[in-house]
Amino acid sequence: MTDRVYIDVHILQTVPPANLNRDDNGNPKEAYFGGKRRSRVSSQAWKRATRIHFAESRHPQDLATRTKRIAAQLGKGIAERTGIAAEDAQRIADALIKSTGISAGKKDGDTAYLLFYGRRQLDGIVDLVAETATELAALDAKALKEAAESLPVKEQLQTGHPADVALFGRMVADIPGLNVDAATQVAHAISTHAAELEFDYYTAVDDENTADETGAGMIGTIGFNSATLYRYATVGLHQLRDNLGDDKAAVDAVDLFLDSFARSMPTGYGNSFAHRTRPSLVAVVVRADQPVNLVSAYENPVPASQGIVAESARRLAAEFATATEQWGDTPLYAAVCHTLGTDAGTDETGRKLAEAFGTNRTFTELREGLRTVLTERVNGN
Repeated sequence: MTDRVYIDVHILQTVPPANLNRDDNGNPKEAYFGGKRRSRVSSQAWKRATRIHFAESRHPQDLATRTKRIAAQLGKGIAERTGIAAEDAQRIADALIKSTGISAGKKDGDTAYLLFYGRRQLDGIVDLVAETATELAALDAKALKEAAESLPVKEQLQTGHPADVALFGRMVADIPGLNVDAATQVAHAISTHAAELEFDYYTAVDDENTADETGAGMIGTIGFNSATLYRYATVGLHQLRDNLGDDKAAVDAVDLFLDSFARSMPTGYGNSFAHRTRPSLVAVVVRADQPVNLVSAYENPVPASQGIVAESARRLAAEFATATEQWGDTPLYAAVCHTLGTDAGTDETGRKLAEAFGTNRTFTELREGLRTVLTERVNGN
């Protein structure tokens, strides 16, 4: 498959009082858009939440991890596989990682920066030395260095990427050969309406305080806000196919991302606010030209006097329909799942969404329909 194919994901999600993603002062992140202050959740926060959700449907070995401790993890794997002493295994691991050009960190077993890699990729490096670990451990530093450099260690990190590395990419500034171009772009989520920062003043009571003492054991404040968020991401199926080297794996990865992106939630102050909700609307649009973020629907903020999520949905439908008509770039496919009314009758929200994105579907039907369309696309139908 050589054609460009983008899967745009548009989500409307209402979050109650919460502090999903803190700034340097501990308050919810914000942004100005359309001249008004908006609630904001960074793309990094929601990408991490999405990656964590992956673990609910994938075996840990099929996923990636991001850490400075790759050399330490490799040493542990060599020791467990071969039975050699931990000190010898770590010495071999350090030589193997150094042979790739990855800079060592200040602590033993660390690299100088976080590295995003697949757990099975690390297993592949262990495979390279599993039969010769005892001999390698007996070599002096120079000979071990030469032996490590003769092995295809870097190649193990350049192939066999798990879905999360293929989706989110990897950058190693000083070793371009280890870079993986991300197939996914995630926008910062912002509220469709103006939002104000509020503060919760709280106290904690000392349970063992005697009756003749007054006052709280601790006092403090937590910043919070509430918002209906517009969330947007896009996946380049063609880039995903290049990263994974397999059509079915690419379609599976899109489905994994859609499911986890829609269901995940950043966990900041989760115990304090119990803020987890489900989206009110998920729309997918498959395009062959370019990704299109529809945030311009909210440049003029939705007024608080109206039903915010319903009006946000109507604006999204109108923006999509208008942009499609004016630019003349009809998408390959569009579908929607929402909880905002019926498609027919006098319900304006349901009717406008149906006119823009098609008949309302369940989330399972949405995923199945998208999978069918993408499978046909990669098969050339």
